[in-house]
Amino acid sequence: MFGGANMRFNICIQNFVSDFARLLREDSAAIFAGAGLSAGSGYVNWSELLKEPARRIGLDSSKETDMVTLAQYIYNGENTKQPLAELIKNSFRHGGRLNNNHKILARLPIRTFWTTNYDSLIENSLEEAGKNPDIKKRIADLTSIKSRRDAVVYKMHGDVDIANDVILIKDDYELYDTKNQLFTINLKSDLVSKTFLFIGFSFEDPNLEYILSKVKILTQGYTRQHYCFIRKVNRESYEAGEEGEKEFQYDLIKQGLKCADLKRYCIVPLIVDEYENITEILKMVEERYKMTRILISGSSEEYSEFNLKGIEGKEFAYKLSIELNRTNYKIVTGFGNGIGSAVINGVVDNINTTNTRNLDDHLVIRPFPQYANNGQDYESIKKQYRSSLVNESGIAIFVFGNKKDKKDDDKIIIADGVIDEFEMAIENGIKVIPIGATGYASKILWDKVITNFNDYFPDHSYLKDKFELLGSQMEYKDIIEIVLNIIEELNKVV
Repeated sequence: MFGGANMRFNICIQNFVSDFARLLREDSAAIFAGAGLSAGSGYVNWSELLKEPARRIGLDSSKETDMVTLAQYIYNGENTKQPLAELIKNSFRHGGRLNNNHKILARLPIRTFWTTNYDSLIENSLEEAGKNPDIKKRIADLTSIKSRRDAVVYKMHGDVDIANDVILIKDDYELYDTKNQLFTINLKSDLVSKTFLFIGFSFEDPNLEYILSKVKILTQGYTRQHYCFIRKVNRESYEAGEEGEKEFQYDLIKQGLKCADLKRYCIVPLIVDEYENITEILKMVEERYKMTRILISGSSEEYSEFNLKGIEGKEFAYKLSIELNRTNYKIVTGFGNGIGSAVINGVVDNINTTNTRNLDDHLVIRPFPQYANNGQDYESIKKQYRSSLVNESGIAIFVFGNKKDKKDDDKIIIADGVIDEFEMAIENGIKVIPIGATGYASKILWDKVITNFNDYFPDHSYLKDKFELLGSQMEYKDIIEIVLNIIEELNKVV
């Protein structure tokens, strides 16, 4: 599943993908976002933002690397932050659009975001993903908790809506630990208890360097490992000729030294050739995370086509769910007729044998609405629900798949919804495992996969023999064992 994409990246990035996906499942991953996360979203960078104010004091912002000092020089000339505050309001309030990195991060189960950005793109992306973010812009915000929050966004340098109070010039940084000590305390705590991915961050911020050094001292060498993306110095970015080569070699050496210095704080640099690689890597993380979430798709009014030994058809989904959950997979169900209750009972019975009682850690339930309101089209509503259901998972198992004919209550027909979920899964890159021996829609889908196996599993042709057994008459325990083995193989990083 992961071989083709992973082979494009070095072993350090491959390890990050596996490790961060695990951290997401353990609810111990966090994000620290810098200005680079908003790059490509329609906002100017700091050099462009300060171009005109710098010109007014006789400097060229494109030649400066220390933007905090440049902002201080501009402030010194005016002796007021008001012009800079208005510049921030006019530059960051409107026009920003979410990029792919915002959207991926918002979909992931990340509950802690820290940022030095003034824009609202992180909180906007969380809201678009259907989440309820708790935004911390001021010290006063830290003393209250938003009800039913899904994530906390700490804006440690302020927000465009309070531009007069943002952290901007050297004076602000020098007084930060005095005026904003609660932000510092909270960040230290998160750095100790969570693994951060720094994205779009240059590590030129004096506040963060101070905090990282304090965490290093306090933990006495037991600092958690963190990660950061760094774009590799690229020769094409420099002029041709000897001078361009010298400048390139100088910056290459400097980048190597910077990466070595980050390791002092247990920050692992993830070197990418282009910024677009970051989106690819985040997609890999999302895919890897979802591979332990298994959708059981199916419905059943009857079980006459069920062709396995040692169990009745109506009990099969129950046994399958128990074994999947016992093997640490999270189950996703749309509560299909004749299947949903069995799936839920299987998960509940399994967790009752463990020390955990938090059902949300084991099961995602998305029951379908039974009718439409306010003039909505019911078929469109069902399609949206199916799409959200499918996209909760990385692997989809298909069982049974029949229903009563609406025109003839005594007639059993193929459940078209199960077929639709199969097609949606394929469109979204989700791996499909139809158990043909359960009959009905699943038998049709199993025939389709076996006939065109290399189209569905181009990287796993060796699994075809196991898939063929899923249509055979055999002991139900053996079928479940084969399904678990297939899932284990699909989860391997090749």
